[in-house]
Amino acid sequence: MKPALQENHPIAPAGWHAFRQGGALAAAINQQLVPWWQQIFGYYLLQVGNLSCQLDTTSARLRHHISVSPSPEIGPMLLAEPDALPIQSASIDAVLLSHCLEFQADPHHVIREAHRVLMADGYLLVTGFNPYSLLGACQFLPWLKRELPWQGHFFSASRIKDWLHLVGFEVLSEERFFASAMVATEFRAGRWQRFSERYLNYFAANYLLVARKRELPLTPIRPKWQVQRGYPATQGISARSGHS
Repeated sequence: MKPALQENHPIAPAGWHAFRQGGALAAAINQQLVPWWQQIFGYYLLQVGNLSCQLDTTSARLRHHISVSPSPEIGPMLLAEPDALPIQSASIDAVLLSHCLEFQADPHHVIREAHRVLMADGYLLVTGFNPYSLLGACQFLPWLKRELPWQGHFFSASRIKDWLHLVGFEVLSEERFFASAMVATEFRAGRWQRFSERYLNYFAANYLLVARKRELPLTPIRPKWQVQRGYPATQGISARSGHS
């Protein structure tokens, strides 16, 4: 598969305040994550990236929450890039990547790093901006190209799912939410937003993908047939040569 390498990729936003309606977006993501936090059990939750570190994970049923970010000003537990995690392989129960892939030079490698640190059957939760939405269409407006989040590269949910399947994830759920173009300064949840989230859900601004790391045991298959020492053709040749 062709990698999604980005030259001169934008710097990851320092926080949700970098987006218009960022506070409302973070609240919507927290609301989508709450049901999953009730289903995922274990010891370690890894929050990767500036935005993931600032989400509310207090309802998660995982004992230890570890924040990883390259920005010391947000106060992460570990200073590291999302594509080079200082974590032992197969040691994490769940990884959260919230709007992290859009601002990485090699987002596919970020997913591979998440796969590496996850234990077998561990969970990966990914949120992203939907390019097939009003928010995605605003990327083509010249006066918005230099602003966040439109500086980033929007990947469709189907493309992210292809990457997940490629490295060994099973996608459990895809949810789309937050019907807003994020152009206005404040978010107003009116009739249009409620109608859009109910009937035009495919074109919502954001999506949440939940996947699980699967490892299939490799069992050697023994052939049923066995090679015989003597071949009929060889025996025939020997018999003819002896007769002559």
